[in-house]
Amino acid sequence: MIYIIDHQDSFTWNVVHQFRKFDKVYCSNYFEIDEQALNNSDTIVLSPGPGAPKDYPQTSKIYKTYKGKKKIIGICLGYQQILHNEKGKIIQQKQIYHGYQSNVKVTNKSKIFKKNKIFKVGRYHSLKLHEPFKSKSINITMRCSKTNIPMAFEDTENKIFGFQFHPESFLSENGDFIIKKILSN
Repeated sequence: MIYIIDHQDSFTWNVVHQFRKFDKVYCSNYFEIDEQALNNSDTIVLSPGPGAPKDYPQTSKIYKTYKGKKKIIGICLGYQQILHNEKGKIIQQKQIYHGYQSNVKVTNKSKIFKKNKIFKVGRYHSLKLHEPFKSKSINITMRCSKTNIPMAFEDTENKIFGFQFHPESFLSENGDFIIKKILSN
């Protein structure tokens, strides 16, 4: 089962519909976590949402509790939340990308996707990961082809994955493929 934590975002139910293609999904509001369902899940998805990672201390607690024990996937705010908990600095970017389609390129650090593969993805964010970012297990695996901003990461050791973009968006041409690959690893 996949447990999706809804950070009160309009995209969350699109995320739920996408993940239901692959497994049973349980979704709850950030303020109403079902501990039993969370414990019974195989995968935890941290949804998109408004604000910044610091605004969601309960999600940080859940991440720290289940890191290395369950597969964790972060999308947009969820991506930022994971990096924030791994001592990454999340900052305002100069250009806001809301409803923007970009090409992202897979780096040579990816163990799941083919190096140099290009994906067209939908972006809805005003924050980004500040670099340099150092981690023993997290590798930046996709970058914006135009700006080089980190757009995805993999931590295959702990089974933690994140996307700054929205795989569930109609602007993401291969969103189902991307999620299926992550869930099968």
